[in-house]
Amino acid sequence: MKTITHWIGGKPVEGTSGRFGPVYDPATGAQDKQVAFATTDEVDGAVAAAKAAFESWGAASLAKRTAVLFKYRELLDARRDEIAALITAEHGKVHSDALGEVARGMEIVELACSIPQLLKGELSTQVSTRVDVASIRQPLGVVAGITPFNFPAMVPMWMFPVAIACGNTFVLKPSEKDPSASYRLAELASEAGLPDGVLNVVQGDKVAVDRLLEHPDIAAVSFVGSTPIAKYIQMKGIEHGKRVQALGGAKNHMLVLPDADLDFAADQAINAAYGSAGERCMAVSVVVAVGDTGDELVGKIAERAKGLKIGPGTDPASEMGPLITREHRDKVASYVSGAAAQGAEVVVDGTGYSVAGHEDGFFLGVSLLDKVPVTADAYQDEIFGPVLCVVRADTYDDAMKLINGSRWGNGTAIFTRDGGAARRFQLEVQAGMVGVNVPIPVPVGYHSFGGWKDSLFGDHHIYGNDGIAFYTQGKVITTRWPDPADSGGINLGFPSHS
Repeated sequence: MKTITHWIGGKPVEGTSGRFGPVYDPATGAQDKQVAFATTDEVDGAVAAAKAAFESWGAASLAKRTAVLFKYRELLDARRDEIAALITAEHGKVHSDALGEVARGMEIVELACSIPQLLKGELSTQVSTRVDVASIRQPLGVVAGITPFNFPAMVPMWMFPVAIACGNTFVLKPSEKDPSASYRLAELASEAGLPDGVLNVVQGDKVAVDRLLEHPDIAAVSFVGSTPIAKYIQMKGIEHGKRVQALGGAKNHMLVLPDADLDFAADQAINAAYGSAGERCMAVSVVVAVGDTGDELVGKIAERAKGLKIGPGTDPASEMGPLITREHRDKVASYVSGAAAQGAEVVVDGTGYSVAGHEDGFFLGVSLLDKVPVTADAYQDEIFGPVLCVVRADTYDDAMKLINGSRWGNGTAIFTRDGGAARRFQLEVQAGMVGVNVPIPVPVGYHSFGGWKDSLFGDHHIYGNDGIAFYTQGKVITTRWPDPADSGGINLGFPSHS
């Protein structure tokens, strides 16, 4: 059985803990790999390699950093199909979706290639007699990232390209469920000329996570995952004096007004709810139907849902693949099985679904629940699977009260032809990312990704300008070069700008 190991100091490092995690092919249910779990000593070794590399990388010219990043982008482009295949094999998402993940991650590599422009400082001359003030940004040192299973390539690329472009060195702890993509990203970075130790990958579980959060040489930690773990990351990281950028879970609402194109809205609800088997923090999990749109809209969604092709991600005909593990599949199914008892109407029931020839795979059909009470578990919890809830609202104001009453505030969308209503919605809704007739409003690389409320813990969103700010620290430099004609002299008064 293949063992996926660590990447430390520019080379593979075998694990010594004797502890391993299973890596499954979700389409077959078979374990064909295992991943070595790091000891605290191995985590310390990765941090030490990063700390040693920072001495030269932090002082490297912007020209050198960007040369490596441009080469890295070329290699990623050439290997995108290979990386996508690794994602499909371990996560289960269909190959086209995996290719899209790689492409969106590469957007942030492209952003990092523009670091000379992004790190330009500010200068004010003659703030006082022959005194100038400059503001610059400098790297923090060694930083770490802890990433989830649902985007094993994209989310790491949301972090480390920006961090290393700013001059930091990086230790990545990917999900133990699908670790191969991150390992391959590190190999390709080395091939692109990234110096040894600048990017390190330690595989593992909570032992590795806690050591990263406690290690005195790590200045900052980025995290994407569930809300309970994001809270834990923030508290433990702050306890140990680190900057923390922790993105949590979501319950994203899609508001459909009576004037919306219902066929278009139904198409987009299907795409946003069931793509990647619903294992997206930006998936639409609740449609809020306003007025008398509900029955017609639910009918259109149900018609489309029943026609989806579910199968292994390697099959070009598949539109949706399996879930990541058997346990997660069963947990998602339980929300559908218990929905009717809690007052919801089960319009489409995807439980008990199987694929011929892949009966042991972690497959689940899509489910559609209508008239879901806000007290139901299916509404209250982040399901993270192919289950779409429909909630009815009499008016726009009722819908807004519902959406803003959610404890999450990651993403949201409105579907309407009314520009005034859309403008009002984007200003009033309490969420960090808003789509107008766009169901999954994930920002492009030069804007930042992140939510509000229980979807974000920390002061910075990820990538974009917020990413630059998170991975750097500001410094203000005040200088005076006296004119040779100045006589100088002693003045004990507080300096004034005159």
